[in-house]
Amino acid sequence: MRTAAVIGTGLIGTSIALALTAKGVTVHLVDREPMAALTAAAVGAGIYEAPAETVDLAILAVPPADVAHTLAEAQKRGLAHAYTDVASVKSRPMREAAALGCDLTSYLGSHPMAGRERSGPLAARADLFEGRSWALTPLPTTSELTRRTVAAMIGLCGARPLVMDHDEHDNAVALISHTPHLVAGLMAARLETAADSEIVMAGQGVRDVTRIAAGDPRLWLSILASNAEPVAEHLTALAHDLETAIAALRGLAAGDAAESDAAADSLLGLLHSARTGHDRLPNKHGAPKAGYVTVSVLVSDRPGELARLFADIEASGVNIEDVSIDHAPGKASGLVELLITPESALALSHSLRARNMTLMGA
Repeated sequence: MRTAAVIGTGLIGTSIALALTAKGVTVHLVDREPMAALTAAAVGAGIYEAPAETVDLAILAVPPADVAHTLAEAQKRGLAHAYTDVASVKSRPMREAAALGCDLTSYLGSHPMAGRERSGPLAARADLFEGRSWALTPLPTTSELTRRTVAAMIGLCGARPLVMDHDEHDNAVALISHTPHLVAGLMAARLETAADSEIVMAGQGVRDVTRIAAGDPRLWLSILASNAEPVAEHLTALAHDLETAIAALRGLAAGDAAESDAAADSLLGLLHSARTGHDRLPNKHGAPKAGYVTVSVLVSDRPGELARLFADIEASGVNIEDVSIDHAPGKASGLVELLITPESALALSHSLRARNMTLMGA
């Protein structure tokens, strides 16, 4: 693939453009908001001009509701030899494209499983898709040229292709992306009217739960509207669990011994299921979280302290699988949690203690 056009220069479109440009692809940037495309060009994502000739691939980085008519317009003017979209919903755009008479042989829907809570071209990163899954939803009519071209784009972005059926994809993202976003939003909405004395107590737990609620509300309305039924099904199941939890808490508050025992068993069952589900989530390299342990280090809030910690980790020769920072409200310190393999935990703990680092819980 030598040339591409990216229509829609938000976070995802600009990140794709940055990744392709870095690999030598000539990328043309198109957006109905000229300033967005100019900004993407300014950060090195490509060139803000229409291609003089038909490009190899057009990437439609627009909301789900806009995919079909954007595809129809692009195909009408012969923009590319092959087309893909990167919307997070696949069934509805495909049906709408077919209804508009689009050429489905040159179109292959796709969806990179990556993103950030920030939006816009300035939030884009060339490495956003490294090691991530990238869903492909081909039709029986999809041409071999289109399949190869879209696969080439995914490879240049450093992602891993995952072929799925349209409905299978939409049900999956409803569970692992769309429903969690809505639940995070509902929890964050509870904070809108919270007292200042309650907000000041907020720690990392509530920040983790509500982090993704910072997404663009209008974009998420478009996503949820395009995948409403699967999201509603998952929310219905979640509502059943919430009703069970509420009943259990009422039982615990009632004070009756027999009722409290039954309520405790019910709530404990939910918490066990929660932990089991959490442990199934893949981590770095696709390994389960249960395969790693956490080493927690107390770090003072001074310039250079994080750099010193990571320099000490590098000197120990231990590889860090993941890292998170829990800030201590009102204090000049924070807790850095390092996720590592069990066989490395003891060596890293000894090494950090030898360098006068303060370890917590070990």
